[in-house]
Amino acid sequence: MTTPMVAGEIRIAHPQQLYIDGRWIDARRGGRIEVLSPSSERVIAVVAEASEEDMDAAVAAARSAFDSGPWPRMSPVERSEFLRRLAAALEPRLPELARAWCEQVGALASVAPYVIGAGKHWFDYYADIAAHYPFEEVRMPFDTRGKALVRREAVGVVAAIAPWNNPFGIMAGKIAPALLAGCTVVMKPAPETPLEAYIIAEAAEAAGLPPGVLNLVTGHRDASDHLVCHAGVDKVSFTGSVVAGRRIASVCGGRVARCTLELGGKSAAIVLDDYDPALAAKTLASTITMSAGQICATLSRVIVSRHRHDELVEAVREQMRTIRVGDPYDARSQMGPLAMERQRAKVEEYIAIGRREGAELVSGGARPSHLERGYYIQPTLFAKVTPQMRIAQEEIFGPVLSVLACEDEADAVRIANDSPFGLYGAVFTNDSRDALRVARAVRTGTISQNHFRFDPGLPFGGFKQSGLGREGGTAGLEAFTELKSVLLD
Repeated sequence: MTTPMVAGEIRIAHPQQLYIDGRWIDARRGGRIEVLSPSSERVIAVVAEASEEDMDAAVAAARSAFDSGPWPRMSPVERSEFLRRLAAALEPRLPELARAWCEQVGALASVAPYVIGAGKHWFDYYADIAAHYPFEEVRMPFDTRGKALVRREAVGVVAAIAPWNNPFGIMAGKIAPALLAGCTVVMKPAPETPLEAYIIAEAAEAAGLPPGVLNLVTGHRDASDHLVCHAGVDKVSFTGSVVAGRRIASVCGGRVARCTLELGGKSAAIVLDDYDPALAAKTLASTITMSAGQICATLSRVIVSRHRHDELVEAVREQMRTIRVGDPYDARSQMGPLAMERQRAKVEEYIAIGRREGAELVSGGARPSHLERGYYIQPTLFAKVTPQMRIAQEEIFGPVLSVLACEDEADAVRIANDSPFGLYGAVFTNDSRDALRVARAVRTGTISQNHFRFDPGLPFGGFKQSGLGREGGTAGLEAFTELKSVLLD
């Protein structure tokens, strides 16, 4: 019997166990994972570390629940009721989830309730879809004999692998549609941020999900790779780095398993000449410092006409100067730390690369002098960046903004598309017709006018190396289904 873990307001009943087949069990090899706070650099929790044997057990449980259990044989409406019960079990634990995000990632306490609430919304959203989504359609056969059915059936056992930057929202966005579709799921959170998945597993237990429908395993790279390679996994839904995504795509391709990959980004904001630079600067500065720039879709490149380059740079510099970096629990803080020491080292390395390649460091670029502990760095602005510089081509995943000059709109589009990524983008203009023209020309999965916006009802995903497939909306549900055609006399 394990004792509850209390870290601030976070209460996990079985931190040193795994949730497999509806039971809390010990990890086979007894491994442990320490969870660090990026603001205090102290250990805030210790959880179980799954081995390859634990991954096998979780897949076996999910496989049995799918192949012979009741879950995929229920109607979508019946499954939606379980989603509502799961959401109800999560509701009183939203403050704990918010605290977990702050403690593990350094997210701002002032922002966390809204982000966590959006994550919980996925369960409500997909539960609502169940009553009207056409899981089965009747069609007239080409030869007009009898009738034809086109069915969407569950893809099978899903490995849901979430990253550390938004662990609850991204995991919820995977498992909610997967469960509604009739899949069984093995949750594998990032080792740096396991607490949210524990709370989800406890909520699933409280909601009475059948054994094996939702399982939790926490592990490092080798065990995670074993899960991805497992023949019993029908689909991998992964959000994370391009390097890991390439590995998963290769493995899934080798055994013709399905995968959805939401990978990196180097999103461009095109500022047209009719838009007020001061307004653009306010949005750009607040966007690149949101979650300390650790958002795959964040607007990290700004493209502006050459004759307005200096004006926009100065406006962004002034906005960045007002951003207060500090303790995530300080209500005055507008940006917290980076999530881990290796991430800060990576951002510092890219800042050094930008300077070596000849970009102009306008502001930031160092650790804040008033913060002696924690993985903090100043909001950083580079000007006179050229398209082939590494800070313009590679994902930094930190609060570093690069400003590039263009000759005209066509050149701006060319520069925006000169990237291995295509996840998100924005165009700043007062004319919606101009915005639509630019949006059609930029090769990216989502593009917004004048804001950094998302809509859960719309598909989200990337072009090029930003990934494969889509999440969100009905597209996110369909990603966990297979099409079956039935011909009846």
